[in-house]
Amino acid sequence: MATVDSITNPDQMFADAGINLVIARATHADAEEKKITLSDGRELPYDKLLLGTGASPVVPPIEGCDLEGVFSLRSAPDAVEINNFLEKENRRKLVLIGAGFINLEVATLLASTKPDHYDVTVIELLSHPLPLMLDAEMAVQIQEYLVEKGFKMKMGQKVVKVFGQNGKVAGVELATGEKIDAEMVLVSIGVKQNLELAKDLGVEIGKFGVKVNKFLETSVPDVMAAGDCVEKQHFVTKRPVTGQLRGPAVIQGRLAAKRLAGYDIEFPGVMNNSAVKLFDKSIASVGLTEELAHQEGFETISTTVNSRSKHGMIPGVKPWTLKLIFDKESQKVIGGQIISDSEAPVKEIDTVNALILGGKTIAELTTLMCAGNPDCSSEPSLEPVTICAEQALQKLRA
Repeated sequence: MATVDSITNPDQMFADAGINLVIARATHADAEEKKITLSDGRELPYDKLLLGTGASPVVPPIEGCDLEGVFSLRSAPDAVEINNFLEKENRRKLVLIGAGFINLEVATLLASTKPDHYDVTVIELLSHPLPLMLDAEMAVQIQEYLVEKGFKMKMGQKVVKVFGQNGKVAGVELATGEKIDAEMVLVSIGVKQNLELAKDLGVEIGKFGVKVNKFLETSVPDVMAAGDCVEKQHFVTKRPVTGQLRGPAVIQGRLAAKRLAGYDIEFPGVMNNSAVKLFDKSIASVGLTEELAHQEGFETISTTVNSRSKHGMIPGVKPWTLKLIFDKESQKVIGGQIISDSEAPVKEIDTVNALILGGKTIAELTTLMCAGNPDCSSEPSLEPVTICAEQALQKLRA
């Protein structure tokens, strides 16, 4: 099991790089005097300021979320607290509110660590699991798979109350009136940006966080912002989105440093590239789901192709499925989804990402030539990106 120390940068790393690391909470920011006040009373002046205040878990406004045994997972200390609680109390009945990748990852990891120990119920307000990653016809495969693994999947259900006994969680109640016993509840329904310092500084704030330009500069001179606290633009729709994933945060951090060093490199926008492994299923997505594309006003063409991890005659071949979504008007690819029984094919989502960034069309995708090898790819004649494009080409003429 990975420890907190193994995934945390040591303080010495900053000292070795000539960085003065201050361990304290920033409690106030003053743009006029260009200084930051810390929780220990100190004040730090600045010439340039970068806000990277992140986000915090959303706690639903329902009774009982303050009971002992109700958790949210956002940081390493949260993970340690959850693990200690499970080990100390020997809890078995787990209820997870939200069927996004964090809750499903936690549930599958726990179930894999102690097979046949946990009784897992997943409750999701929307109609299917992984609703931000997968369309319904792809997600149903995951739902059926998790049910086979022993999970109780309650999709399209709303939790209205968390009830307890002697101050400890004892279960949840659904809008239907059904009550489900629980010895631990894990809530993961989204996050909200930490904007206290941004408001102190008077920077412009949008619907999804601090507004920044292409160079991550805010409306206040000498103040930049990056990461989960920032409102981002979707690469495909050009509209504001949250984009609270690790990839954009890392790239924005690097771009902010380059900007301070004098480079003029623009942030391209986000496509919410994400991947998750649930037991032996690897899942990934990029760009728009077909459902979201329709909400954004796109008329779409989509195709789904079944492929395999190796040439058919090689032992150990495993299936995987690719779905591509195209904008019918421009014929450009705008989204992709993968479900795979093998880990390697799921990274082909990065190929789809590059194709979207390149503005590639259905016709251009029919000529995509990929590296092939019997042990690590399907036969070239079964390469699913090109087959998806071939099928989309036929649908254009239908």
